[in-house]
Parts: sequence; C-alpha cells; structure tokens
Amino acid sequence: MAEHTLDLFSRELGGAGRPLVLLHGLLGSGRNWQSAGAGLAEVGGGRAVRALDLRNHGKSPWSERMDYDALLGDVLAWLESKTEGPVDLMGHSMGGKVAMALACRRPERVGRLVVVDIAPKAYLSHGHRAEFAAMNELRLSELRSRGEAELKMEGRVPDWGMRKFLTTNLEQDEAGAWRWMVNLPVLTAALPALEANPLGAGEGFPGPALFLRGGRSRYVEDADLPEIRGRFPAARIETIAAAGHNPHMETRAEFCALVGGFLGGVVVA
Repeated sequence: MAEHTLDLFSRELGGAGRPLVLLHGLLGSGRNWQSAGAGLAEVGGGRAVRALDLRNHGKSPWSERMDYDALLGDVLAWLESKTEGPVDLMGHSMGGKVAMALACRRPERVGRLVVVDIAPKAYLSHGHRAEFAAMNELRLSELRSRGEAELKMEGRVPDWGMRKFLTTNLEQDEAGAWRWMVNLPVLTAALPALEANPLGAGEGFPGPALFLRGGRSRYVEDADLPEIRGRFPAARIETIAAAGHNPHMETRAEFCALVGGFLGGVVVA
C-alpha cells in the first residue's frame, strides 16, 4: 500500500444511496464517466455515483510515484474518508486494474465489482507507446489550437477518435499557453509499471463481479477468460459486440443496461 496517499478529486454524477465509485483509464479522468454515470444513478433503488480522478490525471494532485500500489492506496483512502461499508466499484482499463486489485486485497470494501475491457494480465504488446511519443513530441509553446495538435499527431496516431481523446488533456492557462492536464513525464516513465498485471499469485475476489468487454476490442480475448474465472469465480463475462475499448462511451445504452441489471435494478432514462 502507498505510504503517502493523495487527496483525489471526485465528481458527483447524481443519485443517492449506496455508492457506485467509478475509476477511469490511462490518460482519462472522471469526465469520461459523466454520461454513463448519470444513467446509472437511479439503478437498484438508487446509487450515489462518484467518479474519481486518479493521481497524475484530471484535477487530482501529481506525484512522482505512479504504480498500482500507490493508485490503490489513494482510492482506498478516499473510500475510507467518504464512505462507510462496502461500495460498488467499477473501473475501465487502467482503472479496472486498480478496481481488481482493491477488490482482491480489501474485499470487505467492495460489494459488487465491474471491470470494463481489461483482464488481469500484462499488456506489454498493447502499450500506449505511439500515443505517448506523439504527446511528448508536441511543442506546446508553438501550439495554436487542439485541432493543430491533432494534425501533428496524425503520423503516429492514425485513429481520429484516439487523437481527439488525447487532446482532451490539453488546456490553456490564463495567458493562453497550452499545457498538459496530466503529468506526462511521470506517466511516460511509468508505462512499464502500468502495463503490468496488478495482481499477484493467488490473488482473487470471491464476490459478485461483471467483466464487460468490447467486441471490437482486443484487450480481453477468449484466451483470457479462464484467468478471469480463476481469480473471480463468481464473475459474469459479457461482450458488447458493437463496442471497442470504451463501451461506456461508444455504446452507452447497452452498457448501462448490462451494468444496471448486474447492480440489481433498471436504468432510469
């Protein structure tokens, strides 16, 4: 566990009752959950939906340390200061790895676990090396707009949607100069740690779990399913055929319906 935890920024996305805590992926923030989170706020008698910004992302503090023990420590500290008893916990991609690790190591804090398009394994071949190279190559002092940043990234990042996503991390200061909202140098150096499997030998979670994968994504393959079932024996595994790596944004209605059913209620439109 991290020795020094950071005070994470959180967004209230609606609802009341048992907390549903949402964790974003690498280079994301709690903003990624706003639409899906609002759709889940009235599930199962009511959920107090809260989306966290993880360290070195969004509006949360920065730190030189960036590994799963530190991320887990921050989230656990937030839970212990803001909630009582178990919460429902959902994480996407890197946030899904944090959620898995927290459920395995502190199962009394997690009622139901939802993991979105990630598996308990290392992702060395799936890394974000090209995206990080493109971000690091941008000369922010010469940048005039997000659109210009997208064009400059095109050689390394051909996918238009990914370029749009990356540039959501750009903001202007009061003088109009562009800067990154994420701690880019630390995240770049931390890639090997973040690509690793966050779970140790024998770690698992016996409670209710839902693993959602995108049918057009390669992050959770059929070969990964035995490992998921071995570590999470009560897990349901569902595939959203039309979704890629971001089903909560790409196929919101189907995503919310599946998660709502798992949490024990119907999504209120």
